[in-house]
Amino acid sequence: MTEAPSFSYDAGVALDLEGEPEFTSRDDSSIDHVEFNKCTGHEGQIPEICTIDKNDHCPVVSDYNQVETDVEDKHVPETLESHCSASSVSIQGINDEGDVYVVPKLGVEFDSEDHAYKCYNKYALMEGFSIRKDFINRSKVTGLVVSRRYTCHRQGYGSTKHDLNMNKPRKETRTGCLAHMTITRQPNGKYRVIHFETNHNHIFVTPLTAHLLPSQKRISFVEAVEAESSSNPVPYGVPKLGMSFDSEDHAYEFYNSYAGRMGFSVRKDYVNRSKIDGTVASRRYTCFREGYRQKDKRGFKVKRPRKETRVGCMAQLVISRQADGRYRATHFEEHHNHELVPACKVRTLRSQKRSSQTLESSASECSGMQPKSLADLLLTGVGAPDIFSCDPLDHEMILTSKHAWNIKQEEAASIHRYFQTKKLKEPSFSFSIQLDVEEQMTNFFWADEKMMVDYGDFGDVVCFDTTYCLNRDQRPLVLFLGTNNHRQVLVFGAAFLYDDTVQSFKWLFRTFIKSMAGRKPKTILTDQGSVISEAIVSELPDSDHRLCTWQVYQNTLKQLSEVVANSDSFASDLCGCFFNPDKEEFISSWKGLLDTYGLWENEWLHRKFELHEKWALSYGKHVFSADIETVLLSEDSITSFRKSLKPESHILQYVKHFGRVVNDWRYKELEANYDMGQQVPKLMGDIIMLKQVRDLYTPIIFELFHREYENFLNLVVNQCVDSASSVEYIVCSYGQVRGFEVLYTAEYDSVVCGCMKFQSVGILCSHALKVLDCRNVKIVPSQYILKRWTRDARA
Repeated sequence: MTEAPSFSYDAGVALDLEGEPEFTSRDDSSIDHVEFNKCTGHEGQIPEICTIDKNDHCPVVSDYNQVETDVEDKHVPETLESHCSASSVSIQGINDEGDVYVVPKLGVEFDSEDHAYKCYNKYALMEGFSIRKDFINRSKVTGLVVSRRYTCHRQGYGSTKHDLNMNKPRKETRTGCLAHMTITRQPNGKYRVIHFETNHNHIFVTPLTAHLLPSQKRISFVEAVEAESSSNPVPYGVPKLGMSFDSEDHAYEFYNSYAGRMGFSVRKDYVNRSKIDGTVASRRYTCFREGYRQKDKRGFKVKRPRKETRVGCMAQLVISRQADGRYRATHFEEHHNHELVPACKVRTLRSQKRSSQTLESSASECSGMQPKSLADLLLTGVGAPDIFSCDPLDHEMILTSKHAWNIKQEEAASIHRYFQTKKLKEPSFSFSIQLDVEEQMTNFFWADEKMMVDYGDFGDVVCFDTTYCLNRDQRPLVLFLGTNNHRQVLVFGAAFLYDDTVQSFKWLFRTFIKSMAGRKPKTILTDQGSVISEAIVSELPDSDHRLCTWQVYQNTLKQLSEVVANSDSFASDLCGCFFNPDKEEFISSWKGLLDTYGLWENEWLHRKFELHEKWALSYGKHVFSADIETVLLSEDSITSFRKSLKPESHILQYVKHFGRVVNDWRYKELEANYDMGQQVPKLMGDIIMLKQVRDLYTPIIFELFHREYENFLNLVVNQCVDSASSVEYIVCSYGQVRGFEVLYTAEYDSVVCGCMKFQSVGILCSHALKVLDCRNVKIVPSQYILKRWTRDARA
């Protein structure tokens, strides 16, 4: 029997990403068929692997995340427990096969040879053993794999002919284990299991050490590289497993820059060069306190012994050269066993002295002197470079009065330190602080990298939410909100405003736009207020400004809280009135609301109605809003978040709780993206236009479009007026007289409807679809497919 070489992981050697070597075909008859029963090789029982008929298929878990062990909660789902009752090891997903895990059994089929290997490897991880690619049989005509066998890593016996000449003979790992899985190619192109032996003659590893097995370490690294490559990250920030570098020097500069921010120096440790061309195959960079200094042979004769600096620190970064010439991080240890150097002394470290990115610290910082004022603190910036994103202090930045809301300076200092720490960990994190006339920290703005990315993709419409400031007992939290292509809430930025003057809002809008690389929103929706309006005119003159229907609705509920408490239907009736898309119906429902609840004498409602053209949904259709007001209305988590903010809580609790809420919203987007790839929306029929938009729109947007398409089937064209360049149609519902004017221009396939749904929401209305159908236009013209609503909105 040909011996398969064993593999071990060395941090200093480049990994073979192709896995184990292939073997030539040989007879498989040497392995006898054994009855399938429970394995007795370790403490945890291995469930019985039952044979099935060759025409049957193994059940497939459609969502592999459902069978993944939850490390946080130590919870193993039921679908996995039936296959591995003893294992609690986290299982990596299968990337290439659409996250589908097939349980290996006799007779089951896999989509490909690689799929079979990955599934068997996952099975091995759950059981506690490693696998090896054994023989392979290829077709002499096509070169395709006809059959293949995967064996336990302890299959066969190691060679002993070289052991006598070796100073340190290798540890024997082979025990002649017969556990294996053999697959053969079927006429349909899939691979079926024809032999599956589960009995092992050795002890399994424990779940805590299963990830150290050769095949598990190899697949973990490959998946880490694929995950890092798929997201195309910029190599800046904290080193990660699988991160790619253009060159060895690039990797060193990156790690040294990271070391400067953290507070340690870098030493170039061993280097492994190719024996062929002398290029660096792998290299390790370590902390300057790595290892221990050798004892001086002179002993006590040394008059001035050098100070001991090495403490055996294990922090390091290992890179290996890949086939494409780039270098990838194959090992990264983050933790140090010593204190890190403070920011003011980082530039004294050896590697930082040599770096071109030397930290610029002032003499007062190095001598331990404190800034004279908070203004000096903001200007000098204690910590890493560029830790503050605010402009240099000037007459516009500093308030000319004392802040209006009370804030404890201890809380102000704590949130300042919190933002500094976050900036050190996340260099792209942006925050800014405004001072009042007494140089007290008053207003705080912050935005992380994900918020900036979201704004870059969906920042055309922004809702400036100030509903948290309605109650003076609450924290004055204001939010910059948006909506993504799944009609889910996004947060572009947040701020605490302890002063609500025009100066504060001007500073906030200016700071927000600066942190978003100068890009201004197309539309901004705010609450009613002359102060906010004046600030927007000053800082966002080119943006369309409308009063937000959702915020007016929230304010009205608060002002009429007694009516809400005494009536179960008032809130829903008020919502139906405010969000009514028709002008005439809005006026009618408003009068009906006042009649039903006896509110004709209510001054609050009278003042709001005087401005109804600025906030009522039916009067703002000419402004693109991405339907964000309806999205905010349906987002219950915003209301629950407001209720969870208690006045007596520390300000850091607010910030951290807010971060958890934002992460929950972001996770919903991940779920929506996953579901989008797994599910295909159903069609009402074999319709060309619906097929077109189904492949373009996200499912939730396609549902809206599908609804409009269904509605157009009940519409009729009552009038058609043809002119030289365009045609005007009157489209109305069947049996009704009132309709909407739709103007169609054949030259540009342009269709404009009086309901203005496309202008406000961004999808064609049923009236426009009716006209396109009359003109025999069977696909949606490209100018009416907004990228922000498509599956590729973030591309």
